[in-house]
Amino acid sequence: MTEVAFITGGAAGFGRAAAESFAADGVAVVLADVDHEAARATAKSITAGGGTARAVACDVADASSVELAVAQAVAEFGGIDILLNNAALHLSTYNLPYAELGLSRIQDCLQVNVMGIVHCTLAARASMAGRGRGRIVNLSSIAGDEPRSIYGVTKLAVRGLTTSFAAELAADGIRVNAVAPGLMATDSALDDLDPALFDRYRGELQLVKRRGEPGDVVAAVRFLCSDAASFITGETLRVTGGHPLRV
Repeated sequence: MTEVAFITGGAAGFGRAAAESFAADGVAVVLADVDHEAARATAKSITAGGGTARAVACDVADASSVELAVAQAVAEFGGIDILLNNAALHLSTYNLPYAELGLSRIQDCLQVNVMGIVHCTLAARASMAGRGRGRIVNLSSIAGDEPRSIYGVTKLAVRGLTTSFAAELAADGIRVNAVAPGLMATDSALDDLDPALFDRYRGELQLVKRRGEPGDVVAAVRFLCSDAASFITGETLRVTGGHPLRV
């Protein structure tokens, strides 16, 4: 039976990198993204490389949109084995002070980054349970270590969702874990952030003296979805190059 991975925010960034990695190993990937055209382009690229990929329109903030996207994936592939909750609002905009960001964008960030995980997990649960051994990985962030913005608060909430869903879904044979990246050189981060910030992290803050790359996060996701992690659930794996150290 071919495994199926449902990846939110699958058109670009960590989502695309994860989709390409899974597809290269024969996993069928469903790219669920609010930007359907970008998801279709990514799916086309993966298919051209010999993988199996489908794009579905999906707004994770909208429970009905998520339910429809999951139903489409199940109808085409028979079920879902892996759920990567990657879609999020992030970068400098959502690290602004609350008063500057405004209530509307604060609510948007909560709906996408927190409720999006709830919507997707609940929608995929039955299919994953029916497959016998589901795996869910949520994307958190080291911004959740000392949250000073709505973005950091949502990423702290992701860790809480990870532990609570791990407990709730254990009886269904579903493991739930999270990955918390540090500063990573995704295309969107490179476009949005000052290059000097990457230099500072690499030269002064990280113990590993190179830029963090999307592949570093994907490697952690792949490990948590593998049989090697079969005894791990409810955990958050930090991928930060050693900054900041925590006990």
